[in-house]
Amino acid sequence: MAENAYREIITKAVCGKGKKFSQSAHTVTPTHKPSNILGCWVINHKFKTQYQKDAVVVEGTYDINTWYSYNNNTRTEVVCETVGYRDRVPLTLRDKQAFSDRADVSCRPLQEPNCLEAKIAPNGNKVVAQVEREFLVEVIGETKVKVKVDDDGLIETEETEEDEELEKELSGLDSEFLTDDDDTESEE
Repeated sequence: MAENAYREIITKAVCGKGKKFSQSAHTVTPTHKPSNILGCWVINHKFKTQYQKDAVVVEGTYDINTWYSYNNNTRTEVVCETVGYRDRVPLTLRDKQAFSDRADVSCRPLQEPNCLEAKIAPNGNKVVAQVEREFLVEVIGETKVKVKVDDDGLIETEETEEDEELEKELSGLDSEFLTDDDDTESEE
């Protein structure tokens, strides 16, 4: 196989991947002392990402809506609170050939934030909502890839007659002719 059988190509590619599942407990404060929790759901999820050397930080917010009864189960109300979170997603797959720290991040939720359980806190005045979420992140950057080149596609050129004639002319030159005569004249 010829020494030119491989090429190194610089291209954009996925240089890192990571996935993280998280659970958080959020405390919601209703206007009345709850008797029972009738339902809890998560809406309006928004997030942004920030790339670090070995991880991607996902920061976001969502609204927790809690429907509860109060006044000995004679009335109901929905309380809505916006809460924030910060998840650090470690990169489990990283490309050592990546060229720079500047990269694009692709992030998508595998599990949108979802309420697993909502219950009245021990003090009786608050609601604790257990929320789960999961993210998949991909870091896209410049990297070096080595590819095999088909030998049939390589063309090796041989010396042509013009190259041989040029070699003969250059070899016939008098090397004494190429001296620094100009330097000796300026010294005089």
